[in-house]
Order: sequence, then structure tokens, then C-alpha cells
Amino acid sequence: MFSYPVVRTSFLFLAIALAGLLVADIAITTSDPWQDLGRFFLGVATPNFFSTEGLATALLRTVSFAFVGVALGSFFGFLLSLVYHSLPVRVFCAFIRAIHELFWALIFLQFFGFHPLTGVLAIAIPYAGIFAKVYSEILEEADPEPARLLPPGTGTLSRFLFARIPDSWAQIRTYTAYRLECGLRSSAILGFVGMPTLGFYLEASFSQGLYSDAGAMLILFYVLIATLPLWVRPKLVPLYVAASPFFLGDGLPIVWGNVARFFTEDIVPAPLRNGEGMTELSAWFGDLMVNEALPGIWNTVVLTQIALVATGILSLLAFPLISRHFGGPVRRTSGHVLLVIARSTPEYILAYILLQLWGPSMLPAVVALALHNGGIIGHLIGQQTNKVQLRPDAPVGFARYSWELLPRIYRPFLAFLFYRWEIIMRETAILGILGIYTLGFYVDSAIQNIRFDRAMMLILITALLNIGVDALGRYIRRRLALQTMPTC
Repeated sequence: MFSYPVVRTSFLFLAIALAGLLVADIAITTSDPWQDLGRFFLGVATPNFFSTEGLATALLRTVSFAFVGVALGSFFGFLLSLVYHSLPVRVFCAFIRAIHELFWALIFLQFFGFHPLTGVLAIAIPYAGIFAKVYSEILEEADPEPARLLPPGTGTLSRFLFARIPDSWAQIRTYTAYRLECGLRSSAILGFVGMPTLGFYLEASFSQGLYSDAGAMLILFYVLIATLPLWVRPKLVPLYVAASPFFLGDGLPIVWGNVARFFTEDIVPAPLRNGEGMTELSAWFGDLMVNEALPGIWNTVVLTQIALVATGILSLLAFPLISRHFGGPVRRTSGHVLLVIARSTPEYILAYILLQLWGPSMLPAVVALALHNGGIIGHLIGQQTNKVQLRPDAPVGFARYSWELLPRIYRPFLAFLFYRWEIIMRETAILGILGIYTLGFYVDSAIQNIRFDRAMMLILITALLNIGVDALGRYIRRRLALQTMPTC
């Protein structure tokens, strides 16, 4: 039910987003955006599945990078979850998951080059931090009763293996399967920084105006995601994980001297590297903050807040599409298809497409973030409404929506929304690589200019900003007595 703190918080975030719209750049700059959009949809409706020779290889490598990266992330995440109660471990995990996969890829590209290790580590490292957090919460919520039934003198390891793991296994398996779907999206967008996955060919097709080719790639990706339950069976997962490293492709040999130089010289702030004093270091840091960090932070925060509220509005409009309390089976099936497409399309790919059609501004980023995250939350809330039992004489239409269902799901809706706040912030920062003036834009510019010291400092600032938003989201959920960890 609604309460004054919940309503007040909702209107506060709405007011912040409206204020952000006043200062945000949301213009459409292309000469004929609707004609371009029409050509794109025509390309999707008339896909060309046989034009790109490397498409099958790209799909195979997209899957392979996802399996290897997620497998490594889940393995090390599980080990970290066992000691997650330690403050240093929690801080470490929060830091590595706060840096987006594309930022990790940009870092590793500087010394590993286009080696498969770049893509694998770019997925595995942030996912290890995510897995550690979620696995630890799942293990903590395990029923303690089975452990009490074990014989006296049973060791700690035996208690863990025979009591806690069996009780938590279903949730661990479900969440890991969900992260595999996320891993496929992460693997696909690695192509935008040069890795041989689906995003590489998608970007090439768009840059040449080959919309039918791009449409074919998107359709294949949707089919890949939608059919996951059919081909990813528990008994086959070990086989997939064992075979995937052999399909990652080859790369140039790693020059370990470049790795050492990157960490000992390249990322060291220029004044320290040149033997200058604290005065020069202070001037270097001040220039970085004034000309790059602060503008990037401002645009990242503004875009995040607009996208967060847009996500919320879209979620509330979307959940009736799959709710059994509105319409019949045909409408719900159509709604499921629309939400699957929305949540299966990575924000980065969707923003890239819209930028090509509408021109550079914040508008494509807002729409991309809102569609993807709104599809996810709309699906989860719609599923919750299907469990709600209404009276036979319950009102219909808008009255049913506003008086019967919305008050019952609004608090879970806010819990999901604030839980995804930090995720929206991470994506907002990385969208700067596409030319939007968020922190990712300045990171990418520094790397292009071979100023790795500035790039690493900006990535650190991005991570701290994400950690701060995550902490603020948890604080708001606690104050409003919302569910701390929404169940997917």
C-alpha cells in the first residue's frame, strides 16, 4: 500500500528527473530520423541471414566468451562469497563489480591486445564481484534447521556441503542461469571494442547502412536468448564450459613486457612518472577534475536520474501487458514477446542503433536504458500480479489497474527500481564511449590519446560513483522498508 514516505520519495525523484530534463541535451539532430527509423525496421522485417560469412563464427564466439567468463566469475565469486563477511572482501567485490565490462575490456586491450584473454577477463572479473555478493546472500538465507539434524561432531565443511549447499542449490543454479543470459549480452557488446563477437559485425553493418544484415544479427541474438532453456540443460553445461575455450579464437601473443610497463609506468600519474613534485601533481589532478571528471560526473548523474524515472514509468505501463488481470492469452503472449525483446537487447546496442538514427544526444541513451530496464522490471512486476487474487466483483479497466493492483505492487516495484539504480548508473557511464558526454566519453578520449593515467583515474572515479549510488539505493530501501534483495 502507499504511504507518505513512499509517495514523497517518488515525487522527489520525479522532480529531480524533470529538473534534469531542463539541462539535458535530448535533441534529435538527424535530418530525417523517421525515414532512417523506417529503413531500420524494414531491415529487421527483411533480414539477410547469408550476407556475412563470419556471422556463425561471431555467434559461436559470443556464446564461448559468455560461458568461459561466467564460469570463471561464478567459480571465483563462490570462493569470495565464503569470506564475504570480511570488510576488505566486500570492498574489493564492490569495486570490481562497479566497473563495467567494457571498461575492463578497454583496460586489458592496452596490454593484452585483441587476445581472447581480454574478453574473458572483462566478463569474469565484474561478474565475480556480483556472484560473490548474491551467493553470500543466498547462503546466509539458507534454512539452519538441516544443519541441526546432523550428527554431533560433524565438521564445519561437512555441515556446509550437506546442509547449506543443498538448501541453497536451487537459488544458486537459478541465479547463475540468469547471469549466463547477462553474460551473453556482455559478450555481444564486447564486439564494439574490437573483440570478434556479434557486436563487431553489428557495428560494421550499421556503419555501411546494411540494415537487413543488422536485422538478421539482432534476430539471431533474440533467438539465442529466447531458446536458452532449450539448449542450456544442466547436464550439458559442463560440456559447454569445457568446449568453449577452444572456440574463443586466436590472438597475437601476449607481450608480458607491455603488461609490466602498463602497471609500472603507463597508469602512474604523469607528474610522478616524470619525477615532479606535489605542486605539479596537484595541478594535474585539478585539471583532470575540472575539465573531465566533474563534467562527466554531472552528465552521468543527470542522465541516470532521467533514465531511472523513465524506467519506472515504462515499467508501470508495461506490466499489464503480461498480467492475467488484463486481456486474454493472445495479448499476454504478445506482451511477453515485446518484453523479451526489450530486456534481451543490451542497452549499449540499443543506444548505438538509436544514435545512428537520431544523432548524438542524451535521448537515445535515455530511451535505450528505459526500454531495457523497463522490460526487466515490467516482466517481474507483471509476474507478481499474476499471483494476486482479486474478488469476483473487482473493477475492470483503469480502475482495476489504479485501485486494485498498483497499490499492491508499488512497493516491490520501487524495490526493483532502486535495486537497478546502480546498474543504470554503470550503463550510463559506459554509454559515453558512443559519444555522449558521460564519464565513459572522457575515459575513451584519454585512452585514444594514450593518456592511460588519466583514463585509470576516471575509471576509479566512475567506480566510486557507482559504489556511492549503490549504497544510497540500499539506504533508501531500508528507510522505506522495501525488500532489500528483490527475488528475480
